[in-house]
Amino acid sequence: MELIRGIHNIRARHRDCVLTIGNFDGVHLGHEAVLNGLIKDANMLDLPSTVMLFEPQPQELFAKDKAPPRLTRLRDKLILLKKLGVKRVICINFNRDFANLSADHFIREILINKLGVKALTIGDDFRFGKGRIGDFNMLVEIGAQLNMAVKSTRSFRKLDCRVSSTAIRNALAE
Repeated sequence: MELIRGIHNIRARHRDCVLTIGNFDGVHLGHEAVLNGLIKDANMLDLPSTVMLFEPQPQELFAKDKAPPRLTRLRDKLILLKKLGVKRVICINFNRDFANLSADHFIREILINKLGVKALTIGDDFRFGKGRIGDFNMLVEIGAQLNMAVKSTRSFRKLDCRVSSTAIRNALAE
């Protein structure tokens, strides 16, 4: 698995991929369902499966001491992603400058121009860009104009409960 640290390290050879974006804290069963779909789509398109994640995680920047505790350290997360078969991880330095990018700029400049994303898989509640104005519908609309397929994933459920990092933290706290 190739690790790309920062947008500035994305090279021309990293263009054209199938991408998902998220924190992937814990790389739990819900994440595994998303990643298995990502890898399947990447294999169908003969492109590298790519995960974009953030360091620090966005809540750690915005909420500081009130951010939820991590389920896994970055190093452990990378090991788990590799074991699942992810080909590339792009680790974005989540700082104020990145957080202030407009949603349109993020899509056009980073996803399309830098990465050449052909297919994007995101969670059904994904929000991005300054003021969190970017959402699934915006991605679908702009993606259709720029030849980027966008697929939303439904929440993974086990025993009629949504599997999420928040649910795991709550269970650990109990």
